[in-house]
Order: sequence, then C-alpha cells, then structure tokens
Amino acid sequence: MQPLREGGSLPAIVDTDGGLFVVKFRGAGQGPKALIAEIIVGTLARGLGLPVPELVIVEIDDAFGRAEPDPEIQEILRASHGVNVGMRYLDGAFNFDGYAAGDFIDAALASAVVWFDAFTTNPDRTHRNPNILICERQPWLIDHGAAIYAHHAWSTVDAERTATPFPLIKDHVLLRAATGIESAGQRLRSLVNATLLSDVVDSVPDALLMDPVIAADFADAAAARHRYHEYFTQRLGAADRFEAEAASAREQRLHEPVVRRKARR
Repeated sequence: MQPLREGGSLPAIVDTDGGLFVVKFRGAGQGPKALIAEIIVGTLARGLGLPVPELVIVEIDDAFGRAEPDPEIQEILRASHGVNVGMRYLDGAFNFDGYAAGDFIDAALASAVVWFDAFTTNPDRTHRNPNILICERQPWLIDHGAAIYAHHAWSTVDAERTATPFPLIKDHVLLRAATGIESAGQRLRSLVNATLLSDVVDSVPDALLMDPVIAADFADAAAARHRYHEYFTQRLGAADRFEAEAASAREQRLHEPVVRRKARR
C-alpha cells in the first residue's frame, strides 16, 4: 500500500488480486457518503460512455496495514474494515492542463462532461483541481466523491431543491471548450433511463448504505436506493434548468480574460 496524501479522503495505491487500484477508505474524513457518490457517479458516467477508470469494491480485512507506521493512516485503516472503493490505477498518468493537454478533449466530450457534472452536482472539476487525468493520450475522469450534494441532507431536499440549477458550474475547467452543452444534454438525457439508474444504485453495497452515518435516514438499503433513484429521475426532469445555467455561465466566461492557472495536484 502506498498512501497518497491528497485531499480529505487520503487514498492509497493498493495492490489487489486484480491489480493496482487507488482506494478510498470508508474511515477517512469524507466518510461513507463520499464512497457512495464515487460509486454512483462513476458508474453512471461509465454507463453513459464517459471515460472513467474501472471501479471496484475493495474488501479490507482486519490484518490489512497493521505494519503501517503512520498512526493517522493506521486509524483510518482500522475504521475501514470491510467495504471500500477502488479506481483502477493509471500508471504514468498526469493531471489535465488545458494549455498542455487541451487537444486531448474535444468540444463534444467537454460539453458532455460539463452537462454530467451539472446533473450530478459535482463541484470538483475546476482549474485548481481538474480531476481529469491524461494517460496514453486519453482523458480519464476521476474523483467524484464530492458530487450529489443532496445526500448530505436528504430531509431538506424536496422536488424544488432537486430541480435547482448548479451555479458552481461556472468554475468548471472545461466550460470554455463546452460549445454544445444543450446538444450533449439531449443525447445524454436519452440514455439516462430507469433501467440504467436502477443498475447504478444497485451497484452500491448494502454495507455502505446501512453504515451508521447514513442508516438513520432510511429504514433499509432498498429505501436508500429508491431515494437516490428518485432524486436523479427528478433532476433529469429539470435538465433544462441546469443546462441553461451552464450555458449562461459559459457565455459569461467567454467575456472574461483568459487566466492561466496551474493544477496543484
């Protein structure tokens, strides 16, 4: 195991029986909801044909990491026995930069990613932290644990809140390149059907949905899955609103001077 000291999730490169994966631990500061978002948003993106590395469930047993000398990491591992989430490690990958790697993402993909991040309320794809890797000249979308704002306070999320636009899309790293947000939306909306959403929410293990941090919101895992399914169905029905927000934000961005920024990680 090789810890990666990046962000609150403190992931690590873990050697599994299926190869190397970047694993996010349930016991890290962001907690189980970040792992649920990682599974749902990453699996949904893959179902829509967006480039996301392979996602897997990684089982951590009681003996794992006992020799780890760092007490902070030891504490995280002790709180992470059981189900965790891994994303295929991309050897040799580097962080996306629009100036150095902009040619690897065309307008169609940029538009689809902007639409998708507005749909899933993902604030974590900015110039400062693009969460896009380039590996063998191909872009890969990573790190979706901050998405799905709603599940941090389900009791306050009614139909109106579900349908609200996503103003943070104004900071999206691909916004300038997203010349066809509405057309991307038309294509992707046709793909997000009830079957796909059911498959996506069914991919979340019961152990995460019934974690003590989450279990108080729902009677059982089936009820939790139903709520996520309902949320995305309602949000899809309000796509015109977040598409208009994204298009407006792009128009505003085009009238701003271009500022070169450097990714921190």
